[in-house]
Amino acid sequence: MNQHEANRRTVLRGLGLLGATGAAASMLGPATANAAPSARTTPFDLHFSVTHKSRPFALIAPRFVQFDTALTPRPSTLAGGTLITTNVRPRAPYGTVTVEVQRVDGAAGVVAGLAGASASVLGVYDAGAGRVSIEVTTGGTTTVVKSAPASLRAPFQLATVVNENAVTVLADPTGTGTGWHPLITERDGVRALIDLRVPDTLGTMSYAYGGRGDGSATLGRVRAGYFGQAGVRDPHVVQHVDGRPLVRDGKLYLTFTQAGLGFFQQAHWGVWTLDLADPSKLEQVATLFFARDGVVVGDHAGHLVYDDAEDRFIVTMSSWGDFDFDGVHIRHAVTRANVLSGVHVLPTERLPLPTSVSSWDPALTKINGRWYVAFVESPAQQPAFVFHPALAVGPRGADYADGLELVGADTSVDQTEGTIIQRVGREWYVLASDGDARNYPVYDLEMRRLGTLDAPYGTNIPHPMIVRSDGSWWMVTFDGTQYAEPVLGYGGHGDLVVMRA
Repeated sequence: MNQHEANRRTVLRGLGLLGATGAAASMLGPATANAAPSARTTPFDLHFSVTHKSRPFALIAPRFVQFDTALTPRPSTLAGGTLITTNVRPRAPYGTVTVEVQRVDGAAGVVAGLAGASASVLGVYDAGAGRVSIEVTTGGTTTVVKSAPASLRAPFQLATVVNENAVTVLADPTGTGTGWHPLITERDGVRALIDLRVPDTLGTMSYAYGGRGDGSATLGRVRAGYFGQAGVRDPHVVQHVDGRPLVRDGKLYLTFTQAGLGFFQQAHWGVWTLDLADPSKLEQVATLFFARDGVVVGDHAGHLVYDDAEDRFIVTMSSWGDFDFDGVHIRHAVTRANVLSGVHVLPTERLPLPTSVSSWDPALTKINGRWYVAFVESPAQQPAFVFHPALAVGPRGADYADGLELVGADTSVDQTEGTIIQRVGREWYVLASDGDARNYPVYDLEMRRLGTLDAPYGTNIPHPMIVRSDGSWWMVTFDGTQYAEPVLGYGGHGDLVVMRA
């Protein structure tokens, strides 16, 4: 764990355009109304308990497989030095290649990753040397940026994952695809040689795999596609302008930060559906990336709002995609593309919020003709994170990004994030999550603290994403359970936690 990761970890106290792009209106159809809650209900009448907990984990997102030798047969026995490039590539540097290794003869090895005519980033397993390594080739020169001892007995599976500029090599000794564990990971050494976030650089490479060294390797199925997640966090329900949740066929649409294999830059953002009748049925339906400053990044921790009247999506997110402890801010975009399906790369701009310090976790709702934007203010990220909830409002009749003025902020807390705007009964509230007090504070629309939500508080800083659907109140949140922290460091956290009131 480096110093930056340790600082965040200490502060949190162990806590936290491929695909369909048709007209959004035709996909969404008429809005679905929820059963009207009692006007007398308040957040303090809701008493939540956990009904479901699971760990969403996928090296390749199930709906986002781009290459599969089961569909396009390729040679199964490869001599050392054979590299097969697929001519299939991700639109952002978040991709995975998995290889079933059935046999390794002699001193042969196996490679997987991204490769092109002039550059490559590959994970390598050398059976003869008993080592695994990460290689970067640029300008005709190959550099081993990291290596470690490894002994794998066939059959097994090998994977190379790219998350931003971090490259991780994993193995599954069971060969089933259910026992993945990381062998090595490296970001700084890769970034010193190549920047995979630059479209012109990434665009010269495609998913690749092959053999290495003397002898031959017999491979089974090879698959490649967009990286899924090591866990999920920062849930936010996709909603209409007036705050109604987007529910179709009993499935609630929401966004998650999809934990990468490492710190915050390795995460990215996706749209999911959750079947409230069976919360184990959680499915990713869209992947969202963002173009800014000449690169494509995985900004996340945002809010997606569908504007029925304008037939547009308002997309807001936090600039964690290039976070380096020198500030965070909220960005935004408007699109008529159907961001509820497929892969999208959206250009973004900075959202003009009434704050002079860092900000993240946006939440937007139009109430009585005025846009309210809740967010987190953070006056410091070093030597420790300090952050609290805030609320802004725009003039009547103005758009969501115009003329925002600060309503108020709770500066009495300094470990509080996960801002949510939600109506309960006849009133609107701002909810947040206090990592120090281990509770969920509730505010009115003047940012006066009213009390706390009655719900279990787990590890990390779980967001109080409460939503009413089919007559019941639900909370969708997460915890701080890490994935392979000794190898990957802090940031791979996020068990899904579902509660019901």
